[in-house]
Amino acid sequence: METQVVFEKCDGSRVTEGMLQEASQLFSEHYGVWSEHAAQMLGKFAKAGSHVRLGQERLRADYLPDDTTCSYGKVTVNGRLVGNVFACRWVYDGKTVCWITQLVVHEDYRERGLATGLLNQLRRDDDDIYGIMSSHPAACLAAAKAFGSKRVSMSLLDSTLNITGSIGTVRLDYIKEHAEEIMKASPIRYVKDAQLRGSLFDPEDASGLVSCVDTGFWVDHTEPLKVLAWARGTVEWPLGELHDGHEFLLVFEARRRTGSRS
Repeated sequence: METQVVFEKCDGSRVTEGMLQEASQLFSEHYGVWSEHAAQMLGKFAKAGSHVRLGQERLRADYLPDDTTCSYGKVTVNGRLVGNVFACRWVYDGKTVCWITQLVVHEDYRERGLATGLLNQLRRDDDDIYGIMSSHPAACLAAAKAFGSKRVSMSLLDSTLNITGSIGTVRLDYIKEHAEEIMKASPIRYVKDAQLRGSLFDPEDASGLVSCVDTGFWVDHTEPLKVLAWARGTVEWPLGELHDGHEFLLVFEARRRTGSRS
């Protein structure tokens, strides 16, 4: 039987309760588990090793708030939801910002380019800036492919991918100059409230962080750190270390499409 992979997207206003229920289940089963110190920092509900869960009501409130311009994309394999992405757009300094607020791929379907496909389908010709905060280096690599500007070839774990926009070509100077004001303009609370961390923003920071944010999100980093170790030994990794409760921060100027619209 031929595998059927289908990507779909829609405006946030058209996301149904059924779609949210599916998204909630995907997140709660495949996003990650709480870290060793999560309960101490957040409360007993964040038991170490238990799955981080996100109900559909909070999903709508936090990722599709009223009076915002949001988008939702998903990918199914043979009719089964295996990945999705939420994004929000707002204006900063007269420019359109497209910020990836959530990206999840089923753990059995990773390393197949699905994350990059989800991000690519959200791109619009009138976007000026893209942003993402994530504790997973694979999400950062996918964002670099979707939103970057230079083509290289690399092997991601056991799967060879053509990565458009090497993570090593990220303009840290642009992040340093614009990230704080872009994030302050966000209608998404957790983006607005994130605290910039790392030597990019504080030259006296000797923690090993470079371009990161403190989000107080104590998800376990065991898998992300394995991918980070690979990435740092394979490509020019510009974002530094990853600490508990922190996420990497990437902000890109949009790569303009060439040729006719598809």
